[in-house]
Amino acid sequence: VLYKESVGTGTPTPVTPEMERVKRNQEICSSVLYKENIGKATPTPVTPEMERVKRNQEIISSVLYKENVGKVTPTPVTPEMERVKRNQEIISSVLYKENVGQATPTPVTPEMERVKRNQEQISSVAYREGLGKATPSPVTPEMERVKRNQEQISSVLYKEHMAKGTPTPLTPEMERAKRNQENISSVLYSDSFRKQVQGKAAYVLDTPEMRRVRETQKHISTVKYHEDFEKSKGSFTPVVTDPITERVKKNMQDFSDISYRGIQRRVVEMERKRVDQDQENLTG
Repeated sequence: VLYKESVGTGTPTPVTPEMERVKRNQEICSSVLYKENIGKATPTPVTPEMERVKRNQEIISSVLYKENVGKVTPTPVTPEMERVKRNQEIISSVLYKENVGQATPTPVTPEMERVKRNQEQISSVAYREGLGKATPSPVTPEMERVKRNQEQISSVLYKEHMAKGTPTPLTPEMERAKRNQENISSVLYSDSFRKQVQGKAAYVLDTPEMRRVRETQKHISTVKYHEDFEKSKGSFTPVVTDPITERVKKNMQDFSDISYRGIQRRVVEMERKRVDQDQENLTG
């Protein structure tokens, strides 16, 4: 208080670009001097002993933290508390929307879509480049057994912590609301599918493993086809013969005979000869 009383009234000065430049230079100089004062250090490898000490320190810190926590009295969640919580959430949502100013929507142009896809591809490539080489380890029966035991233990502990619930009957109103929600979800999913997935191809890397699997699938399909063919070979499907089928069959046979033997051509020649002979008789 005494310090503030002795300070007189000052005249505020605007922050000029020159002052900004001087401030940045001072920060750079301070950073350079700080780094110059730091001497050279000798890196030490992380030994198993150091790892063990680090883990012990973490365990001790966790134990001391839990010891300093006092005992608390749990309070049940009453309907009044639930109502107050919901009101607070609604008020927070309303205040948040009031503080949001008016924005100008911008259309999503093809150029923006192209830039977005390029950024996603660059991010994917950069992520894969940062991944180191890993050594695959086989899944042994012992690892499978431990995994199943862990799942069973987790399931048992989860069920032990579950409190008893009060079953509520399914009323027609609840059934109607459930069906409406399913319809709304289906409509939203279909719209999202049409906008994001439909008409776009999914690119899959053609790795040697995938080519090997594809060739194996072709061989399996060929073997299965030949196996089914050998089983069905020699068998026939009986068909009922009716007068219509017999008539169609006879007509097809006649057409085949005419086309094969050239009967139609000979009939045309004989008809032309008969016409020429009739004309000669009339003129003679």
